[in-house]
Amino acid sequence: MKQSKQARAIKKLVTKALKDKPKWKPAKGYKYLKDLKAGSLFVTESGTRGVLIECDTNARVLITKCNNNDELGRKIIAAKTEVKEII
Repeated sequence: MKQSKQARAIKKLVTKALKDKPKWKPAKGYKYLKDLKAGSLFVTESGTRGVLIECDTNARVLITKCNNNDELGRKIIAAKTEVKEII
């Protein structure tokens, strides 16, 4: 079956776009949770504080301070969450 010129052009653009992905970086002054060591203290942009327990695909953290007290304790959050490391 023949494809029209427009269909071929669209297919070519889609293939190229899937190969040429952007390289994501955290905001200035922030790091991803996956880049921290286990036991590191962190704070998110919303003010949530916690400790990184482990990080594989997702990060297991212990939330120590939060605006909403319902969210305290152990949580699993995305490894690409942007945080500031507390030294």
